[in-house]
Amino acid sequence: MKKLALVCGAGGFIGSHLVKKLKLEDFWVRGVDLKYPEFSPTLADEFIIGDLRDQIFVQRVVNMPYDEVYQLAADMGGAGYIFTGEHDADVMHNSATINLNMLHYGVKSKIKKIFYSSSACIYPEYNQLDPDNPKCSEESAYPAAPDSEYGWEKLFSERLYMAFHKNYGIEVRISRFHNVFGPEGTWDGGKEKAPAAMCRKIAAAKDGGEIEIWGDGKQTRSFLYIDECLTGVRKLMDSTTFLGPVNIGSEEMVTINQLAEIIMSIANKKVNIKHIKGPLGVRGRKSDNKLIMEKLSWAPSEPLRDGLIKTYAWIAEQVANR
Repeated sequence: MKKLALVCGAGGFIGSHLVKKLKLEDFWVRGVDLKYPEFSPTLADEFIIGDLRDQIFVQRVVNMPYDEVYQLAADMGGAGYIFTGEHDADVMHNSATINLNMLHYGVKSKIKKIFYSSSACIYPEYNQLDPDNPKCSEESAYPAAPDSEYGWEKLFSERLYMAFHKNYGIEVRISRFHNVFGPEGTWDGGKEKAPAAMCRKIAAAKDGGEIEIWGDGKQTRSFLYIDECLTGVRKLMDSTTFLGPVNIGSEEMVTINQLAEIIMSIANKKVNIKHIKGPLGVRGRKSDNKLIMEKLSWAPSEPLRDGLIKTYAWIAEQVANR
């Protein structure tokens, strides 16, 4: 008999890819979101459009004892959306409401296991001031001091999931994603993240032209290709004892200037970089993979360049067809 899975946020980048992976593993999948996937048809057996902030809607979709529920639905975006401060109230209210609803009605429906996608944005700003030596080991989340309200909501929701596990016995799994990227992700409009934005800018630029980068470009990050992210998620869900929270991210750290240089080499273009003021987030961040190796005997290992080659090809095609 096929396992039953519910993917919340199935119209988004990670969610739509997760649906494909679960179908390859022979799950029956119900997808839920405010919208269908933007760039390819969903492979979900059933896709329901609706708002997970609405309790009546949540009761409608969480109406069976799913073997696995994946809760990726959230109000989020890249630095241009999260770090301006203009969307803080909506980000916190919308995402927290979704998680409260999913856990409350998930318990009532006796779902067997639920995955929650947290974020590296929960880590304290004070440990990420040195771009060359950020500290993002799982236990370093406390004393808490995220650099955004998005991070605070994610940290609250982690504790919410653990509280429901403790008080109601619901099986939870929690991961902290680090900058996931790949084809069929948001690449323009203000909610895109750094790899997609950089690919778009370089694809649109003429050889010898100019692109803009926020800040001095010396801020550091690690970026994780979508396929490795999903492998990590499935390994965590298959774990019988380890709940998390655990990092799912790459340990290959680059500056934003280096990210641009890698993409230029992939595009076989040389463009000039103009540094401008803009929202930046923390000074440095990369995944610490000691815990995931210890608990799951696995960690992401694909070189950043390999993922960028695939992502740039897809975004360059979108730019050419715009």
